[in-house]
Amino acid sequence: MSDYYNILGVERNASDEEIKKAYRQLALKHHPDRNQGDKAAEEKFKEINEAYSCLSDPQKRAHYDRFGSTDGMGAGFSGFGGFGEVFEEFFGDIFGGFGGRQRTRASRGSDLRYDIDISLFEAATGVEREIEIPRWEECTICGGSGAKPGKGPVTCQTCSGSGQVRFQQGFFSVARTCGDCGGAGTIITDPCDDCKGEGRTKKKRTISIKIPPGVDSGNRLRMTGEGELGAHGGPPGDLFIFINVERHPFFIRDGKDILCGMPVSYTTAVLGGEIEVPTLTGTEKIKVPSGTQSGHQFRLKGKGMPVLGRKSKGEQIVKVYIDVPKKLNAEQKKLLKELDKISGNGTSKGFMDKFKDMFSQAEK
Repeated sequence: MSDYYNILGVERNASDEEIKKAYRQLALKHHPDRNQGDKAAEEKFKEINEAYSCLSDPQKRAHYDRFGSTDGMGAGFSGFGGFGEVFEEFFGDIFGGFGGRQRTRASRGSDLRYDIDISLFEAATGVEREIEIPRWEECTICGGSGAKPGKGPVTCQTCSGSGQVRFQQGFFSVARTCGDCGGAGTIITDPCDDCKGEGRTKKKRTISIKIPPGVDSGNRLRMTGEGELGAHGGPPGDLFIFINVERHPFFIRDGKDILCGMPVSYTTAVLGGEIEVPTLTGTEKIKVPSGTQSGHQFRLKGKGMPVLGRKSKGEQIVKVYIDVPKKLNAEQKKLLKELDKISGNGTSKGFMDKFKDMFSQAEK
């Protein structure tokens, strides 16, 4: 992602006037009309306008300063289509505007972000939640017109509804955005009491969201058109849901696999047996063969996490460990001592035999 402050040559704490001044100078220098046939100048000109389009808008600039990018901020960051209004406002008297295009006050609404915490089980099965979002919505009193009911906007007398005023400058006929109506072509003489002429009001909206199975922390969902309402009839922004999957006290997630540890009694490990293991969807029984060592891993296919957007699932990996009892009664101690004598006084007979073989080979 480009550094917009570096492109305009200003500090990150630069004021609006400093940013505007830097933009004026650079845009005049690199404008294609003054550098015809120079592709490098054309690309530089696009970068300058992209940077100013972001930093001149308080909401976009705040988003860029916070996240380091303009991802999710919608239209207005590519080509020449997104900055015509800005450039015409500054330089219409020099370059004659962009084909006489009328400037409009309508603008796309801002995108919104919502962070949500879900459990590991909800991430595995998917979940539907209702969330409350404060956002700009169309004023119900004036229907978005900004004027008092029954009044409505009136045609601007200065520009006769065109949104532009023209005057002669030397050999050129120059068009500028009308200063009275701001390019809208209409003026609200009796603003709505509820929205003060804005055409929208701040409200809390309850939205139902569906989180699919298999999501992980850092994933985000995009809900088109659920962001802020655009100003003056502009389209709404989008709502981005950022997912955080909470840690589980027993299960550990490793991508699509689930890890867990299970205790096995000494007798079960030696003689073999069966243990019951919790999974994300219930319990499963595992057959433990005789002679199972501590740290041995068993794999339960299809008992892991779903793969996002697919039907496949990972595995659950169960690592067993020998459960050594902390307290024994007299009879248990007696039996273990007898077993110890039979087994070789505390040391594995097999290990001692291997150790002796190593010694005998070293002496030869």
